[in-house]
Amino acid sequence: MRTFLHILLVTICCITACEQAPKADKAKVTEPRTVAPGTGNAYLADTTASQVVWVGTKPTGKHHGTLKLSGGVIYIQDSSITGGQLVINMHSLHNDDLAADTAMKNKLENELKSSLFFDVKQYPSITFQITGVTPYRPAVGEELEFKGATHTILGNLTIKMVTKNISFPARITLDDSKLHAVANFNIDRTLWGISYRADKSLQDKLINSQVNISFDISASR
Repeated sequence: MRTFLHILLVTICCITACEQAPKADKAKVTEPRTVAPGTGNAYLADTTASQVVWVGTKPTGKHHGTLKLSGGVIYIQDSSITGGQLVINMHSLHNDDLAADTAMKNKLENELKSSLFFDVKQYPSITFQITGVTPYRPAVGEELEFKGATHTILGNLTIKMVTKNISFPARITLDDSKLHAVANFNIDRTLWGISYRADKSLQDKLINSQVNISFDISASR
């Protein structure tokens, strides 16, 4: 009996560990906020240099890949971000870890693009509209997983016509002609109605509801 309980506990611990999303700060999610028109100089996103990286996990492992921007603009006035929008091209969804297995790579990409997840045929874009950018000021006792944060970014994230406002720490550098922003955070996909295999009772069939997102955005005047 003790042996059985020991095996059971070890199995549960292993499954729980495997289910964990990458260690990152959780984005704070609220209802959508009003989007004010951006003012100042327009910095256009470099769709070639900019990149979004995703990581999804499950009890049996994880997958990671990239997404590209189809466009974007960020407005700067007096060295402050006043607004803007980034558009992610969902047709660009790409898996990186299965490069040696073309069949599995194509299967995963097609599944993620299907109606089970992002339904790319019907919803070809994800949009992020900036609703605020403020200097990062840590709360008492707060220690971020993301190091070197300079700002907190707030924005309306729209996935499959569901919009939520998210906020997360980021590191932003800016000069007269260029802007560079990087961030890394986790979001709960079920808040945007993407709930396929998110039920924990599925055990080894589970796909973690927490998805890790990191981005590296370059923009210039």
